[in-house]
Amino acid sequence: MKYHRVDELIELLHPAWRKESDLNLLQFLQKLADEAGYQGGLAEITDDTLIYHLKMRDADKAEMIPGLQKDYEEDFKTAILRARGIIKE
Repeated sequence: MKYHRVDELIELLHPAWRKESDLNLLQFLQKLADEAGYQGGLAEITDDTLIYHLKMRDADKAEMIPGLQKDYEEDFKTAILRARGIIKE
């Protein structure tokens, strides 16, 4: 994991964990994994899963996932034409 990913994860993890300070770190990470729907072992969960879950944890369920908003097209026809290069940015 790159240093900026470590910093981002810690920055997101710290305030969330403080709200549930009765849990130890592994219990809290397991809770996050369960909330995210992760089925594998805790040792295999990716930093991306934790980061995106922490970013979206308190967000409205209809809110767009960060990183996908830039590629979103409301109209399917426009999306196809843009993907084929007919419509330029």
